[in-house]
Amino acid sequence: MSTPRLPLFRETVRPEWIDYNGHLSEAYYVLVFGFATDALMERTGMDAEYRERTGCSMYTVESHVRYLRDVPDHAQLVVATRVLGAAGKKARFTHEMYVGTEPVADAGPVATIELLALHVDQAAGRATPFPGAVRERLTALAEQPPEWAGRSIAQP
Repeated sequence: MSTPRLPLFRETVRPEWIDYNGHLSEAYYVLVFGFATDALMERTGMDAEYRERTGCSMYTVESHVRYLRDVPDHAQLVVATRVLGAAGKKARFTHEMYVGTEPVADAGPVATIELLALHVDQAAGRATPFPGAVRERLTALAEQPPEWAGRSIAQP
């Protein structure tokens, strides 16, 4: 894993997120990834003030989650985010979730997600191009995709 250019997002697994198998329920992996996306939006200028002022936000339109390992109750999670690109009204990025206080490449992530998002004018109800300053912040963060990005689900 390359060193993330964005600050890491951190969260602790809560007891109510644990399923009947004693592990983090699949919906809560996505919840934590959603919080990491919120942090990405804040760090690139699409914070609450921006949303209020412009009426625009970023909407996820496609995602691909990989659940790689079980996560126990009270685990410390750290999420590394990579922006893969942004152009026009689209942004593509990934999150990699690790157990612990820092990403450990040797241990590998417990889950990953690849996302495609659109910049949406909520009043108009349609996608609209990113403003220049936001697009520039996103593209300045662009990194090469990890080896797992771009995969699709296939039946053997």
